[in-house]
Amino acid sequence: MSDLIDDPQPGENAPEFTVSEISGALKKTIEGAFGRVRVRGEVGRVMLARSGHLYFDVKDDRSVLAAVSWKGQVSRLSIKPEEGMEVIVTGKLTTFGSQSKYQLNVDDVVVAGEGALMAMLEKRKKTLAAEGLFAPERKKKLPFLPEVIGVVTSPSGAVIRDILHRLRDRFPRKVLIWPVAVQGEACAPQVAAAIEGFNRMQPGGALPRPDLLIVARGGGSIEDLWGFNEEIVARAAAASDIPLISAVGHETDTTLIDYVSDLRAPTPTAAAEHAVPVRLELLAWTEEQGTRLTRSLEQALTQRGQRLRDVARALPRPEALLDTPRQRLDAASHKLPSALRSMTQVRRVKLTEASAGLRPRVLTARLAPMRDRLNMASARLDPDRITDANKRRTVEITGLSARLDRAFLANTKRHEDRLTSLERMRQTLGYTETLKRGYAVVRGDGDVVTNQAAAAKAKALEIEFADGRLALDGSGTSAVKPIKPATKPKPKKDAPDQGSLF
Repeated sequence: MSDLIDDPQPGENAPEFTVSEISGALKKTIEGAFGRVRVRGEVGRVMLARSGHLYFDVKDDRSVLAAVSWKGQVSRLSIKPEEGMEVIVTGKLTTFGSQSKYQLNVDDVVVAGEGALMAMLEKRKKTLAAEGLFAPERKKKLPFLPEVIGVVTSPSGAVIRDILHRLRDRFPRKVLIWPVAVQGEACAPQVAAAIEGFNRMQPGGALPRPDLLIVARGGGSIEDLWGFNEEIVARAAAASDIPLISAVGHETDTTLIDYVSDLRAPTPTAAAEHAVPVRLELLAWTEEQGTRLTRSLEQALTQRGQRLRDVARALPRPEALLDTPRQRLDAASHKLPSALRSMTQVRRVKLTEASAGLRPRVLTARLAPMRDRLNMASARLDPDRITDANKRRTVEITGLSARLDRAFLANTKRHEDRLTSLERMRQTLGYTETLKRGYAVVRGDGDVVTNQAAAAKAKALEIEFADGRLALDGSGTSAVKPIKPATKPKPKKDAPDQGSLF
């Protein structure tokens, strides 16, 4: 009987499973046994898929754990994993049946220790420095006295109160506050959005565009300040067209935004001090500059006045400039009467020579032949034609006569104007104009006295002024009798009546 019955083979009574059933059983077993776990390790391969899902590895010196963060989870991660970073990841352990592997669905990533954070910070610093974002030449100069200051900080902390208090003490300015979270996951995107928002404000809008930005936060640990080490914040600060002061943490705290900002302040209070000058000091400086300007103007005027006086000493006196022209005028006045007489004599001789050939007998002799020719021509002329010709000639003569009258009047007017100007010139050159300037003519016994000896010999003296004459009898010791101004006496033929001027 035993030979008729075969021995049972191992596994003949074991149940059969499909591949999907085994995969599902393993998934339930792993998820039920572990649930949410925290795993520490080094980030290995990192890949961001087009779908937005993030795939990376967490490894140690012996094993590798596959990790994945779905698209919705990636946006909520406080720190994006980078290759070589030591992190602590938190998530749910599960399986991926399509590839027969298990993986960790990560929803939180933190850096494992301060040393790892500093290593990541140094790596970011090198990347941004290589792009030139830390270069001194790209930093903008702060405005001396901004009209509007934009502050990016938490509205409920002591930082904003310190900034406002310091601004009020030094130089009150208009302040716009953009409230942001200063730590945690929301810190970096909100700070970057605030910086970009201030830069997008247009001049003349509903709110004035700031002339200066201050990004401020109080002190804290490196984890608390980590939002200001994010690359998005550093790039937003570097791209700001408005000058920016970073005042994050205390004096010993240094964040990535400090390297790209236009000025780093050790504290928020110091940022307010860098933003505006002290009003009283500025007023004192302005007053001092005004005093210096006044002294400089006074000194410059004194120097110019002294220089003008020095130059004036080298210039001739006004009286000396007129001595030579005055002497030439006196010489010309002395020569004028004799020159007029000489010119008249010459013209008289020429007139006599010209009139010598105009005797009546000569004219009569010349007119006789002409009269004969005229009589002969008259005999041949037709009276009617003569009458018509005479009429035409009369009309022409009338027109010519009118033109001649107009020309005569114009010519006469021109000569009269010229004669008037010559008369004014003659009067100006005459001695009477000289008398109006304070000179006088002295006559003794009717003749002009030109020296003291002649005056002493004269029995009576007469002094002619511009407004009249005075007669002195004897030696001049008797009473002076004023006389009315006399008409200008005719000059003698021997000498001109121009007198002696003194």
